[in-house]
Amino acid sequence: MEDDTIKLLRECNAGIKMGISSLEDVMEHVKDSTLENLLKKSKDTHCKLGDKTHDYLREYHDEGKEPAPMAKVMSWMKTNVKLGGEESDRVVADLITDGCNMGVKSLYRYLHQYQAADEKVKKIARETIEAEETLVKDMREYL
Repeated sequence: MEDDTIKLLRECNAGIKMGISSLEDVMEHVKDSTLENLLKKSKDTHCKLGDKTHDYLREYHDEGKEPAPMAKVMSWMKTNVKLGGEESDRVVADLITDGCNMGVKSLYRYLHQYQAADEKVKKIARETIEAEETLVKDMREYL
């Protein structure tokens, strides 16, 4: 059980870090103030979830893990290529939607993979999924 708990925590933590990084990458390209506020609010939510995962990781005497370097590079490249050619809120919303969808898919996979994880950790995973799904809905009007 502890092994599944730590593994799920690590994946949640890495995914949340990836989400925060992606939000930061696109923030400077946003023109609409409402969209900017939605992204800032989502970043705050992700930071709070990240703090929770850090607290639990410390309880289990674990350092967590960083997002995969290749995933970070690919995300950065995709963001800069798409926004390099066309800086618009539609492109930002499209990038964020894609990232959220990948995050949700991964988190569901990890929830199923690490079924013996502690319920409080599964709750963080579900809260993160909910935050991602909310952001996807918020992005729809900008697509």
